[in-house]
This record gives sequence, C-alpha cells and structure tokens, in this order.
Amino acid sequence: MLNNAALDKDQRAGLISRYSKTIIQYKFDLIALNLDTLENIRRGHEQSISDLEEKLGQVCPPLLRQAIADRQQTMIKRHQKLLEHKLNSSNSVIYTQTTASLPFIEVDLNLSAQQMSMLINGLKYVVPCQTKFSVAATSGPSINTIVNQQFESIFTIMAVPELRQIIDAFKSQKISKQLEKRARHEYKTVQSIRRLLRERPDIVICRTDKTKALYIGNRTTMARKAYEYMDKTTAYEETVDGRSPLSDILQGLQTLLDYVVRTHGLTDEQRKKLLPNLNRLELAHYHGLPKTHKDGIPLRPIIASIYSPLTLLSKFLNNLLAPIYLQVARETTFINDIDLVRKLESHVDKGFFNSTTIFVTADVKDLYTMIPRQSATLALMRFLEKYAKHGKIGTLAIEHILRMARFILDSNYFVYNNKYYRQIRSGAMGSAFTQVLANIYMFEWEQELIAYIHQHNGIYGRYIDDIFIVTNQSLAEVQLELQKAQTKDINIEITPVIGTSVNFLDVIVINENGHLRTSIYHKPTAQPYFLPYTSDHRRHIHRNIPYTALLRAARLCSHAKDFDIERIRIDMSLLLNHYPPRFISYHFNKFFENNNAAPVLQRLDKNIYRHLHHNLLHKCTRHEKQLNMMTKNPVPFPTVLQNKPWDKCIMYLRYKYDSGLTTHFPKQFHKWWNKHCKYAANDLNNVSIRMIGNSNRTLKQWFIHKKPSEELLTRLDPKLN
Repeated sequence: MLNNAALDKDQRAGLISRYSKTIIQYKFDLIALNLDTLENIRRGHEQSISDLEEKLGQVCPPLLRQAIADRQQTMIKRHQKLLEHKLNSSNSVIYTQTTASLPFIEVDLNLSAQQMSMLINGLKYVVPCQTKFSVAATSGPSINTIVNQQFESIFTIMAVPELRQIIDAFKSQKISKQLEKRARHEYKTVQSIRRLLRERPDIVICRTDKTKALYIGNRTTMARKAYEYMDKTTAYEETVDGRSPLSDILQGLQTLLDYVVRTHGLTDEQRKKLLPNLNRLELAHYHGLPKTHKDGIPLRPIIASIYSPLTLLSKFLNNLLAPIYLQVARETTFINDIDLVRKLESHVDKGFFNSTTIFVTADVKDLYTMIPRQSATLALMRFLEKYAKHGKIGTLAIEHILRMARFILDSNYFVYNNKYYRQIRSGAMGSAFTQVLANIYMFEWEQELIAYIHQHNGIYGRYIDDIFIVTNQSLAEVQLELQKAQTKDINIEITPVIGTSVNFLDVIVINENGHLRTSIYHKPTAQPYFLPYTSDHRRHIHRNIPYTALLRAARLCSHAKDFDIERIRIDMSLLLNHYPPRFISYHFNKFFENNNAAPVLQRLDKNIYRHLHHNLLHKCTRHEKQLNMMTKNPVPFPTVLQNKPWDKCIMYLRYKYDSGLTTHFPKQFHKWWNKHCKYAANDLNNVSIRMIGNSNRTLKQWFIHKKPSEELLTRLDPKLN
C-alpha cells in the first residue's frame, strides 16, 4: 500500500507513522506476554528447587548440601555475567526496534536518525547542561550573569561572603567528558530540529490529546479541521469589526469587581488578587489537540488563556463552586480511577453484584460547546438558590456570583489564524470555570437517571463527560431508560456502550460469572513512556516513578495475575526509557519491602496480594486529602475567601537545576545553612529550608510555539463611542 502511486509524500508519512505505532504496540504486548510466561516458569523452578532442598536436608550430610549450594551460586553468577554481556551488546538494536514513545508524524520531514531519537524522548525531556551550551552557541548573557540572576533572591536575603563563594564556584564547575559529549550532541540535535521547523512554515507541531505524545501535521489540514468543528457546533463567531476586545474585557472586569467590593461581596485586598498582571496581559488564543485515538484525528478545541484578564476570575469561581458541587454530588462523582475501583468493590461487598450485572459507559458529545449559555446560567442559579446559606456563599451574594459567571461567558474572545473570535455557546475549554459549570448543568440533567439506578441498587457515576453505570436490570430496561435520558435535553447527546466487560477511565471492568475483575486499560494509541532517565531532572523525580507506577497498578488491579503482568509492562517501559536494570530492581524491591509484600514478587502469593491491594486502594491519596479540606464547610467558609496561613518556619528557595552547574548546590547550601543559621543563636535557627529546583527548557518549550503574533494578543484598541 505504501508504494501506491496515488499517495503523496505526506499521506505516505502518515501511514508509516500509524503502522509503526501499531507494530511497536503489538511487539511490546507480545514481549510482555512472553516475559509473563517465563516468570511463571521461573517461579515453578524455584518452587521445585525449594522442595528438593527440603528433601536433601533430610537425606544428605551438611558438607554435600554446602557443596551443592556453592555450585548453585557459581552457576547463577556466571549466568548473570552472560546476561549483562548480552544486554550491553544489544541495547542499541533494541532501542531502534522498540521505542518508548514514537511521535505521530503526518508530513514528510525526512528526519535523521539522531533527530528521530530526540523526538522519541518525549515532550518532557530536558537536554543536559543547557546553560553552558546555550551561552556558547549564542551571544546571550554569560554564565556569570545567569548564575547571579538565578541566585539574586538568595543574595537579597543573606549576602554572606562564604555563601557567595559557594555559588561562584558553580560558574567554573567542570563536567565529565562523557556528559559533555552527550550534552553537546543533544543540544546540536535540538537546534537542527528547530532549524528544520523554521524552514517548514507549512507544518505545525503540538502534543496529542490525552496521550500527550508529539504530533507533527500539516498546518492547512489542522486549520480545516478547526473550521469544520466551528461550523458543526455553531459555538463560535468571528468579530466583524476586527477590533481587539482586550481593552473592553479589562475595563469590564474592573467595573465588575468595583461593584462587588462596593456591595461588600469582596474586600479591596481580594479584588486586587483577581486583577491580571498588566505587564503580561494578553488575549486568549485557540489551539487544537489532535485526538490520534479517534478515526480521522479530530481536534479538541482548547482556548489557552493563561494571561487573559478572565483567568484569575475563572479560577476564583471554580475554587468557590467546585467544593460545593463535590460535597453535593460526591456519591455520583468519580474523582479518578482509584475512586471507581473503590466504589465497585464496595458494591460487591454490599451483595449487589451477581452474574447478571451489566455495565454501561456513555460519552457526552461536545459537552463544553453544546450547552446553551442561558440554560447553563439558569442551572447555576437554581444550584446556588438550593445550596447557598441565606442567599450567600461566604460573603458573596448569589447575584455577585451570577454577574461574574455571565461576564466570563460573555467575554470568551480569542485569537485564531490572525482573526478575533467569540465563543457564543457554553464556556471555553481550557477555562477553569467551564468545568464546574458543565458539572452543575449535567448534575441537574442526570437526576432522574440517578434515581432509577439507585432504586434498583445500582451505581451511577460520572467523570466530567464520561458516565458509568452498574445495574442488574435487563438490557431492554436499561436501553429504555437511556432513551428517556436522551430525549430530556436536545443539547445532551450520549453514546452508550453496554456489556459485561467495559473500559472506563483507565480501568478494564469485567464481570466474570458474578465475580468482579479490574485491571489497567491501555489505550491502543498509548505508549510505554516514562520520563527518560537521561532527562536533566533532579534525581528524586526519577526515583519516584517506579514506586508510583507500581502503587497505581496495585490499587487498580484486583487480581494478582493482572498486577504481575502490569509489573512486567512497567519494567519494560522503564528499560525502554533508559532506566538502569539495577535502579529498577532496587526500587521494585523497595516497593514490596515497604508494603510487606515480598512474597508477591517472589511467588505471586494471591492472599498477600489481596491484602496489599485492599490496603493501598483504601489509603487516602494526597489529592483526596486536599479535596477533603476544600469540602469542609464550603458554603459558609469557602477556602478561596480565606487567607492562606503563612508558615514562618519554612523558607522556600528556588534555583535553576542544571547538571552542568547546580547538581550539588542543595547539599552545599544545607551544609552552609546548618553551620551559620540553623545551629546559631539567631532568629533563623527554627527555620527549615525547602530547595525547589526548576528544570531547564523541555522539548515542548523548544519545539511547540502555538501562540499567534504578540501584536494581536496584546493590542489595546480604544473603545468606540
């Protein structure tokens, strides 16, 4: 097919990319299955050896047993040396055949092997020693200037000669020849890709939706898909006068906040926190994220508004309303995949799960762009009237909140393709307020369906626009209720999937003759990607990755066998991302030792795994602890209106982490701090230091430039009379 003369170069490149991804995924899955088989054989042999040793202990003298044990250890060591030799001699072949992350390329780029290898590292990858090589390659600031800028905040706090000497030493710090060679090569490769992208204005580079892999496509094709979506949803309109609405939005925001302060909804200090930084002010802009997991690769429309006048107000409303919504709708809201598995296992414990239990998943189509603005505002008003206390949320009256909501919805302007647009339906995808507004609208829509499911001892839950139902009703009865729900609101269109085995969020849920089974779902377009070990991040980030991956697997996999396969997949993924085998083994063993579950790794003990799964599943996550704090009295005392407590015993110091400059800076700074401050008789002896190392530019920051021209984003046109 690739030799078909009817295909142009870009079409052929797109097919090659798809085929490569499919082949790699199949190979990865096949290797994982083969390794699982070998693991079972190994465990069987170890059990046989254990049984033989027990018998030998009964019939053989101690000297003979010791000789056998010594011989066994010699054979093991010899095998390990042979294995290490094979791995060292074949690594280059493995990585050219099976990769951790393959970019999705739909244009003919003719990339070199080095350029493709760099893109395979993924968007989060950080090239080492950037400070040194960026200084050498450009006429920018010197290392001396860069270091002084990085530690300027520290100098203003404590300008001590000895500390300055420590920091000055980093300017002349030498790096190993091996690291310098790799860093120089990678930096040159990055610059060659940037030159290639500059020479090809017809292409666009961005991240994909959900999988967050790298996508390179045709700019004209991307624009066509964006306009097709605008026409289909009728949610956007172009401004006809060509004026920038930025000045009008800013003035409207100031007028609104002045009114809220004047009517005692906010204090003047709270008002200031909702005003944007005028030095960085800009209008929102559109960019589409390709959904490579769907046919035709449609785009998810994102309105990026980090420096928009509305951003702080949108986050404020979300932080005000989301805790109330979560408190009210907690029973029917999935906050993550762990929450899903917990509710499923609780359902089993209550005795409601049997062989006739079926599952329903449904996706709400274009939720963020299909909800009418007026209907959404009315749903918000009814929600506030029902759950507010004496007509207020904290110090804010319902009228204040509705005014803020209407202002955000009426001011959804953005730049795309050198033109100004306004979203006229629902809220902008990318705005914090849009999600809580959509949740409130859906909460009202789903009440009859919730009542029906609960009446028949089922589960109803939703994660934003994804619905999940567990029921013992017949297929015909469930389909009838879903049809009723479909006709309730013409703006809500759902696509249900019904069966005894479904995928929801990142979980496979199966009913095996009345027994629940859950495991991790890997999307067809998913890639075995972790942050590469060679990425220039602080080492604690790499150390956390194996433990966190195993923790997630143990929580989501109900059966020991599924967990073991997932452990193998994690192991393989880490190897493909250049993690050393000893590093992986150490952190894997640490996970099982810390959780008293070594027999799970050694012989796949099902009883101990069941205990491990239950304990970790019901252990509260950090995110859940934060939600619990937010949902305590969210109506009378919303956290967003409270002053954050300032811990005077902790001082946070930020610095730029660079393996060519500051690898050992935290250790040396703590040593200096303990000597001169912590144990000295002064006001600082009770203060602890938290060092925060910010990474250099990632590949995403090097390659992806989605913003329109600065002039279009920042123009402040005067208001017309």
